[in-house]
Amino acid sequence: MKISLGLPTQRVDKLDQFVSAEAIAEMSCAAESAGFDAVFVTEHPFPEKGWMDTGGHHALDPFVALSFAAAATTTIRLQTHLCVLPYRNPFLTAKAVASLDVLSGGRVILGAGTGYLEAEFAALGVDFAERNDLTDEAIVAMKAAWSGKPLSLAGRHFEAHDNVALPRPVQSPHPPIWIGGNAKRAIRRAVELADGWAPMPNPAQTAARRHSAALETLEDLKVRIDYAAGHAETVGRTAPLTIASSLGGLEMDIPSDGGATDVDDLLVETAAQLAGVGVTYLYGGVIRPVDSRAEFLREVVRMGETLVPRLTAIKTVSRVGVGGAAT
Repeated sequence: MKISLGLPTQRVDKLDQFVSAEAIAEMSCAAESAGFDAVFVTEHPFPEKGWMDTGGHHALDPFVALSFAAAATTTIRLQTHLCVLPYRNPFLTAKAVASLDVLSGGRVILGAGTGYLEAEFAALGVDFAERNDLTDEAIVAMKAAWSGKPLSLAGRHFEAHDNVALPRPVQSPHPPIWIGGNAKRAIRRAVELADGWAPMPNPAQTAARRHSAALETLEDLKVRIDYAAGHAETVGRTAPLTIASSLGGLEMDIPSDGGATDVDDLLVETAAQLAGVGVTYLYGGVIRPVDSRAEFLREVVRMGETLVPRLTAIKTVSRVGVGGAAT
């Protein structure tokens, strides 16, 4: 099993602790030393106050934030979770991704989604009703741009006539693309156009607000992975599909007498059950609440000593496509 750790750059209430060049560098280095496979950041360029007042959060620009993580580290991967593709012209996103991939030596994972905050779409001048079509269009356009060859392509809001973008990403043919979202369309998008699928736990009471299907139990996740496997067979996909799941947030049957004596034991059992239904990558924040960078760093060190080795020892096999486990 592989693991991506969230950087708490949404903590704008404590800029000096979590949202500074020094903080990002130090936290990313700690994650790399602790054995995490990736770090991730979120995206919300201009959320409305009502959403913020009911549990929303701010975020740094993901590519700027991850560039500071890249400069401080050498091996850990750099994940957007999630970059909202409809917010930008796809060629600008392609350039940002390629630039970060080149400067990091080929370490980018592009977690991408359609977005769901209608007020944020309006503020950015993007038609919310077009978000799914714009997302599909963006993936096709970015892949074409990353080829480094002259491109002629017309989209809903762009026209490229023999344009070319260099340098190409280091990763070939391009950095892995993981699609977020729980809807069947998101799963089909992942199978048909991408390299991974990143579902999110989503209680039924927040499904309408997030414009995403509810995902509450391990069985819910299994049903969707089964759907992805079936769709892969239908469209003839043979490449394995990374399934990146949150470590936590889903209801599952973990017996109280199953040997789980502390939080780490419970998380290992959770990860094992996730692996059993086809999850190959985990993502999440630090386990214990932290209110300072020093606390965050101590928790990362602790997880690296007591939890990460146990999680990475869990065997995973992709259930979507053929050819073994996805990376």
